[in-house]
Amino acid sequence: MRLISATALLQAGIIFLMPSLLVAQVKDETATAPGEAPNAELARRPFGQFVTIGNQVDDQLVSQLTNLTRELQTRAVREKRQAILVLEISAGSSRQGQIHDLAKVLVSPELSNVRTVAWIPKTLDGNHVILALACHDIFMHPNAALGDIGRGTALSNVEQNFVLDIIDRGRNLRMSRAIAKAMMDPASAVMRVSLEDRDGKVRQQFLTATELRELQNQNVVISQTDTVKDPGQPGLFKGSEAASSGFLVAATPANRNEVVATLNLPLEAMREAGSNDAKVVARVIAINNVIDKLLADFVQRETQHAVADGANMIIYDIDCPGGDKEHSQHVASVIAELDPAKVTTVAWARKEATQAGALVAISCDRIFLADDATIGNIDLKTMRLNRGHRLAPADVAPEELQRLLTLTDSIARRKNRSISLIRAMADPSLPVFEVTQKESGRVAWMNELELAAQPDEWVKGAAIPEAGGGKLLVLTAQRAEELGLTEAPCHDLEQLRTRLGIGATADLRPASKTWVDNLVTVLNSGLAGFLLIVIGLICIYLEMHMPSGLFVIGAVTSFSLFFWSRFLGGSAGGLELILFILGMSMLGIEIFVIPGFGVFGVSGILMTVVSLVMASNTFSGMTATESFEQSMGSLGSLAAALMVVILVAAVLNRFLPSIPFINRLILTPPGYAANDPEGLQLKPSLLSRTTVSGPISVGMVGTTASSLRPTGKAMFGDKYVDVVSDGAYIDHGTKIEVIRLAGNRIIVRSANEATEA
Repeated sequence: MRLISATALLQAGIIFLMPSLLVAQVKDETATAPGEAPNAELARRPFGQFVTIGNQVDDQLVSQLTNLTRELQTRAVREKRQAILVLEISAGSSRQGQIHDLAKVLVSPELSNVRTVAWIPKTLDGNHVILALACHDIFMHPNAALGDIGRGTALSNVEQNFVLDIIDRGRNLRMSRAIAKAMMDPASAVMRVSLEDRDGKVRQQFLTATELRELQNQNVVISQTDTVKDPGQPGLFKGSEAASSGFLVAATPANRNEVVATLNLPLEAMREAGSNDAKVVARVIAINNVIDKLLADFVQRETQHAVADGANMIIYDIDCPGGDKEHSQHVASVIAELDPAKVTTVAWARKEATQAGALVAISCDRIFLADDATIGNIDLKTMRLNRGHRLAPADVAPEELQRLLTLTDSIARRKNRSISLIRAMADPSLPVFEVTQKESGRVAWMNELELAAQPDEWVKGAAIPEAGGGKLLVLTAQRAEELGLTEAPCHDLEQLRTRLGIGATADLRPASKTWVDNLVTVLNSGLAGFLLIVIGLICIYLEMHMPSGLFVIGAVTSFSLFFWSRFLGGSAGGLELILFILGMSMLGIEIFVIPGFGVFGVSGILMTVVSLVMASNTFSGMTATESFEQSMGSLGSLAAALMVVILVAAVLNRFLPSIPFINRLILTPPGYAANDPEGLQLKPSLLSRTTVSGPISVGMVGTTASSLRPTGKAMFGDKYVDVVSDGAYIDHGTKIEVIRLAGNRIIVRSANEATEA
């Protein structure tokens, strides 16, 4: 008869003594000896590092983690402290070879001073589960589940033996072979057995059905047997249930902040270790005034440019006492939505991060305050501006406050910060209490509603004096660190450079707003864009009727300013400019080269309109409905601009001949009479033109040989000549009159119009 392994018995014997073992161990490691200074306690505090393992484990990640674990081990030995490596593991479908290689790295005996912790925020199945089983401890969200390595099918014997070898090393004392077998084979059952020893003490084991029968054959006293997993079901175990039953899971934190608090790590440990760590490319953006539209656009523009330039860290240098509520919330959303795996955002408050400044600060991944700086007081009543000037405080509508609280709650969850503390900065009626978790002794800060949702898990303590009672939460640098909102204060930028690991030669001069930024913001407004389009089209119209080159310069300048401002504003790129140039080129070909109006004309108009609509909007992050509404708004603006141009053209066509100076640019106005001594007289050389078909002069009458739309063919005598109508459509076979000669163009109009005039 095969006996149960000694390792399995050892694991099962102590498995129910483990719920608070990890916390107790951390406390013992950081406890201060009698007479020892607090700084000595801080020096013995463990240090840690987070690493996210996504849906694909490749050779590069294995190499990166191998180097990282060696660095942690070396530092732990040098500083005589424990290193903790936290792996946030997501489900994936990596190759078996890479999973095995990484698991071997994690269980290497060389890492004697590195404790590995698997953090499972969401349900995890597949072969990535093996990485969690290779760690010393497993932290799971209460609602997450872990297991089902084969995803409904049993693993091969070779694969099962590899996993069982990891379990037999005894790294995770809450793990047993029976639980591992259930994860690898749906046909395996798991029984929880209560055993009574000779002294009457009861201990529990987790066994397979085969192991249970073997135990029964040994005449061991079994007081109770429960089924944890039936055969045929996937071996997937929920975090809260596993923790309450005392197996697999060491703790059930809800977010990274709670993981850090449970492990007694500094907040700096939450910074991701990635391929960018070897070279920090930092950019500094100054927010040193009230946040109005100009500053909000500047911050968004500089943030986009920093990301596009390859920066993996953006430092927001904040000295901001207030701002407009709408623009401040927009800036906070832009910063909060940056991918922390690619760009680390850092808030650095020299003096004041209150009101709008606090909203920006809490949106960053890391917050550093100067020694005398404060943070908090997000007061909507005073966050009111008009053209950069503060308005008097005004009452806040409940829906406005709720919209702000929804945003702050979302940011707090995204950045793993206390929701209650952040809410208390905006809600003066919200008291916040210090609470203690019953099982682990971890301290947190919650409001009444949060406590009511989990009454059996937390012990309510005293309310913090800074919040509630009609006052908004405002914290000093030291107090904010105590409450876990910020990291340890920094004296100056050089100390911040050191803390962030930025090279001594890196340029940290902040990007500040200039007159160019103000100009770009003004030009990006709807009214400015409308006027630029109107001016550009009018200049084109004038150039076609009065060729001088001056109006070409005006049109080019107007459209250049339009696309330049949109490019810097982030709504236009190379595609929009190329479409516009192609569209205008096709229109030029249609007007000056190809008679009639066809494919080139229609294509040119469509390209021009599409380019202007695309350049006027940023569609990223919008729903289909929002994108459609934005497009319709831009089309409406273009239609309005075209109507204005038509109106202005009609006015100019009527009054241009009588406008001083301008009338000298006109070759021959409509209604010109050659024999009128009082009328406008032209140089004789301008009244006629010799073409390949013979002489053509102003006043000659001919017949259209094709439709004029507006270009086409006309017959003068027995000669065919290319002509251009003065704007109106003229049908085939209509009598026409030459009204002026412009360069190589012969401009005509219907003879009927001339008779009526």
